[in-house]
Parts: sequence; structure tokens; C-alpha cells
Amino acid sequence: MSKYLFFILLLVGALGFGQKDPNTTLDLNDIIVAQDSISRVYDANRPAKAAFYSAVIPGLGQAYNKKYWKIPLAVAAVGIPIYVYTVNDREYNRLRDAFRIRLAGGTDDEFSNEDGTPFITTQGLERAQRNSQRNKELSILITAALYVLQIIDANVDGHLSQFNVDRNLTVLPYMDYNTLSIGSTYGFNLSYNF
Repeated sequence: MSKYLFFILLLVGALGFGQKDPNTTLDLNDIIVAQDSISRVYDANRPAKAAFYSAVIPGLGQAYNKKYWKIPLAVAAVGIPIYVYTVNDREYNRLRDAFRIRLAGGTDDEFSNEDGTPFITTQGLERAQRNSQRNKELSILITAALYVLQIIDANVDGHLSQFNVDRNLTVLPYMDYNTLSIGSTYGFNLSYNF
């Protein structure tokens, strides 16, 4: 029992020496602040925000990622197929109206001469109408694919923009002439410079 009492008194006495006098002031030299090696904090929501912005307005996610040179590419990737769709839609409507006039027995459509002789046959109008409809549907498919692609680009760029890429880490090709086998050896060299 006396051994335990001795250790308890020793522990209480050691704790008593660890206390500071409350009347003393704190010296700023006693505080050690560790410097963080990461220059900025990782934002886990950045990729999701970039993808959302890019889904709302094409190119806005690229602007959020500060990749301003990609904005015209994203807008053109979605805008050009939409323009092609509208051109094909107008052409399809023109061909459909002329085809309907021909099926009704008329000859006064825009693809006939003034005297009523057609310079595009009815079968030709039907083929052109089918071709125009196919081009419309294809431009819708391309628009959807490029729209999704620019959203994915904004999301991936949001992920990758937060990584610290060190320029000292390099992968270089090399060629070595082997004197024993009298031939060249090819490969890649991974080096890290300090």
C-alpha cells in the first residue's frame, strides 16, 4: 500500500511542477506554429459546381475553372450542331411541303418550273426529305454528345485543377546504344530532380 501511495504522491508532485504561474505573461517566442506545405485547401465541391454550371450554360463550368480559352470551344461544340439542326429542319419543312403538294396532284411547289414541270421528281423529293430528317436526328445526337462531353470536361478539369503538379517530375524517352549487341535500346526514364 505504501508503494502505491508513494507513486501517487510522485505523480501529483510532477504535475504540480508542470503548472505555470497565472501572473506571468505569455511570450510569443514560446509558441511554435507549423507551416503547412499545402498552399491551398482542397475544395471537394469544386468539380460538382463546375459540372453544374456547365450543365446550366455551356462554357460556364470552364469559366468557373478559370480555363477561359475553353469557353468558345464549349459554346461552339453545342452551338454548331444546334445551328445545323435548324438549317436541316427548315430544309425538311420545305421538302415536306413540296412533297405534300405533289401527292395532292399539284405542280405549283418551289421545286417545279413556272410551267408546272418538276425539276426534282417526287421520288427525289422523298429521298431528300428522308436525308434531311436523318441529318436533323444526327445533329440532335451530336449536340447531346458534345453537351455531355463539355460537362465531363468541366468536372474533370475541376478535379485536376486542384492537384499540385511538380515540374521536377519528368518522364523522358531515351535511346542507348548497346556496344555488345551492336544495336540501340529504347525506353523511358522516370526522374525526379531535387
